[in-house]
Amino acid sequence: MIKTITFDFWDTLVIDDSDEPKRAAWGLGSKAETRRRLLTAEIGRHYPEIGPERVAEAFAWANEQFNYCWKTLHTTPTVAARLSLAYTWLGIDLTPGFAELVTAVEQMEVDISPDFLPGVAETLAALAQNYTLGIVSDAIHTPGRGLRRILERAGLLDYFTYCVFSDEAGAAKPHPCVFEMAAAKLDTPLAQIVHVGDRESNDVAGPLALGMKAVLFTGAVDRGSEGTQAMAVCHQFADLPNIINNL
Repeated sequence: MIKTITFDFWDTLVIDDSDEPKRAAWGLGSKAETRRRLLTAEIGRHYPEIGPERVAEAFAWANEQFNYCWKTLHTTPTVAARLSLAYTWLGIDLTPGFAELVTAVEQMEVDISPDFLPGVAETLAALAQNYTLGIVSDAIHTPGRGLRRILERAGLLDYFTYCVFSDEAGAAKPHPCVFEMAAAKLDTPLAQIVHVGDRESNDVAGPLALGMKAVLFTGAVDRGSEGTQAMAVCHQFADLPNIINNL
């Protein structure tokens, strides 16, 4: 019997990078360009001898280190930790405006938010009548507090009893502890939880290894549903209640 449903955030509840067209329409650079520009400007103010090309190399190296931690060690270092790696690579101390730089990066997707998937609000409202809902998601540039703000502003946060975000949990999917933490906080045995997400390794293999159920969501992007081990594939949010009922 299923009692609880947990959701991934990116490309499950919201469409990743759907904020980029909004930024372009307002004459803003892409998020990646803006992050690099902000870092370059902050370092350049205090270390004018370090050119933009050098900062770009440091920024790329810091991102590589983050991806190693995320994909291999299953942790997501904070924005502050990631950006500080660029300073380490350059061999310089953190600059006076470092805290403001971190805030600007963390707020980028909060200030101009991505779009939610069609049907999310209506489907969550329907599911919340019969199930406890939660979120288990990795936090990449926007920390958990920012993701909650995006949900709150959309009127969706109250549907979720508890949210596990990797920056707060100290681990990222598919590490068992994030799902175990959700089960404990949601007061539901793992076997009675179904997780919904878009990535096979994180959102399907991870939960299944713990005895949970898993639904692969392809409404934003299909990352290989033809080979999934998920118990079901959901192509649009409106179909989710029937899929859950049939598991």
